[in-house]
Amino acid sequence: MARKQKEKSKQTENELLLSAEGLFGEKGYVATTINEITKKAGYAKGNFYRYWNSKDEIFLSIMEDRLKKYRFKRDESLSNATSLEEVLNGIHDFLETIIDDRNWSKIFLEFTIHASYDEKIKTKLNKSIYRLSNEVFAEIVTDFVDTDFPPEKLGALNTALFEGFLIHNILGTNVLEKEDFRKAAITMAIALGKNTSEANII
Repeated sequence: MARKQKEKSKQTENELLLSAEGLFGEKGYVATTINEITKKAGYAKGNFYRYWNSKDEIFLSIMEDRLKKYRFKRDESLSNATSLEEVLNGIHDFLETIIDDRNWSKIFLEFTIHASYDEKIKTKLNKSIYRLSNEVFAEIVTDFVDTDFPPEKLGALNTALFEGFLIHNILGTNVLEKEDFRKAAITMAIALGKNTSEANII
């Protein structure tokens, strides 16, 4: 009996997650309400609060799960990297999966702006399970950096370029392509991180 209840509870949670993900994609984060999420999933509003305390929490749950899937593919490609350039290309393959999902990248930026007004959410969002943090980036590239330039700064610069490109992409400026972003970010990282002839690609 307990097992059936556990399975039913997991099913309810998954259906609420799917409902929220669909509505966030259709309407955006701010415009979506908890009431709409539960109604679309076919549950009473009280069911929502069995799993999450707020709309922010369900969004972060969706975000964590989505990024886990992206990272699994990234880690596979990084396992065979033998140079900083190969590592950076593996990272950019991962970032481009986010860029290509236009709905998701829009919602990610919307939620980032929303989080900037709330210290508690902002602190959570800066954890590595929700984004490519500077520490994670540094851990990935550190064995391939042979200058004094801090790998964390390489990560911060890379993320800044990525998030700036997301804005251009969402606004449809048509000035920059993914290849432009990738080339600029990798060229900059190699120029700052390598003392050898590998930096000659610039």
